[in-house]
Amino acid sequence: MELPMPVIFAANVEHSSILLALFVMLAAAKIMAEIFERLNQPAVVGEILAGVIIGPSILGWVSPNELISIVAEIGVIFLLFMVGLETKPQSVYRVGKKAMLVGTLGVVLPFVAGYFIALAWDGSFIEAMFIGAAMVATSVGITARVLGSMGLLNKQTARIILGAAVIDDILGLIILSVVSALSSGTVNYLELGKTAGLAVMFVVLVATVGSRVMNRLAPRVKNLRVSKPFFNIGLVLCLGLSVASIYVGVAAIIGAFLAGMALAEATEENYGMHKLTSGVTEFLVPFFLVNIGMQLNLAVFKDWSVVLLAVVITVAAVVTKFVGCGLGAWGMTRRQMAQVGVGMVPRGEVGIVVAQIGLSLAVITERFFASVLFMAVATTLTAPPLIKYFYSEPQQDGADGGDTAAGDPAYTRIG
Repeated sequence: MELPMPVIFAANVEHSSILLALFVMLAAAKIMAEIFERLNQPAVVGEILAGVIIGPSILGWVSPNELISIVAEIGVIFLLFMVGLETKPQSVYRVGKKAMLVGTLGVVLPFVAGYFIALAWDGSFIEAMFIGAAMVATSVGITARVLGSMGLLNKQTARIILGAAVIDDILGLIILSVVSALSSGTVNYLELGKTAGLAVMFVVLVATVGSRVMNRLAPRVKNLRVSKPFFNIGLVLCLGLSVASIYVGVAAIIGAFLAGMALAEATEENYGMHKLTSGVTEFLVPFFLVNIGMQLNLAVFKDWSVVLLAVVITVAAVVTKFVGCGLGAWGMTRRQMAQVGVGMVPRGEVGIVVAQIGLSLAVITERFFASVLFMAVATTLTAPPLIKYFYSEPQQDGADGGDTAAGDPAYTRIG
């Protein structure tokens, strides 16, 4: 049975508009990335600004929609999968206690700050709770992108940041669940405990058992007749654990990161895995970064009270993460503490999602939503230059992956 011509034509128009949007996003991202690289600035900043320029705020060439959000989500999933491939489980275990402290302090301080800032601006109790929850988030995808481009994912501080980000996600999930329940007037503590328990068990199980299983299966996978066996198995594992992580209540990117980590040791001999994954990541990640930039609507900042609120929330978001997570790394050098602090600063899409949930539940006003949106984009833009600054100083790597530099006052140990 043939489809009527108008239906076929409409479908073709829709497909062409989608392809045009993706083309514009990718081209703009690469052009801005090249410009910022030539200015000796992180390419990720240029890619996010590309979204601001081509998005509704300035040129209006592309608007955020569900399909673009899906492509962006797949992009960050593959980014974290690539990061996982560079992260061996044992290296994360060695910084587990430090990552736990960093993640916890990086949740408590921002939440308290966001809560009281909202109250100071005459926000309701629920609004204050939502602002606090939005301040808690950490977008590890941004930090991972910068550190990966600088070849620093094997650093001790990078491993702490990755571990702390997973902990942040679990704690943030619990806080968001409580806040969402409070907005509806009831809190199911049993369901909340069940979700938190499943999330913790899932992370621990995959992180501890996953790599052992894949190490044993590696020789058999290598002998499969399908083309690029390790890459295909990696894709299946990446998407499978991403879906599983959503069902147990944590972000899909956590499952992708764990999938990569499970394969990190099994693919040590490469098998083309890293090269092939890098190609996919290089194509998809710009959509994730551009989509963040497109979320920012500059029109709402015509009101100076909203501008002031946005600036206060942004400054508090940067300071509380920098101080809280930096203190969590107590006992390391000053520079390492600063590296951990700035690495946890970007909020990215995670903060935006929390704000969108609050707006959809009609429990936060447009001014708070706009301010959190500004904070999410601003912290994402400011973090990469700071990360590059603190990691680009002359340093010597110790045997344990830490950074030491005798004679440099910035490397004086604390604690």
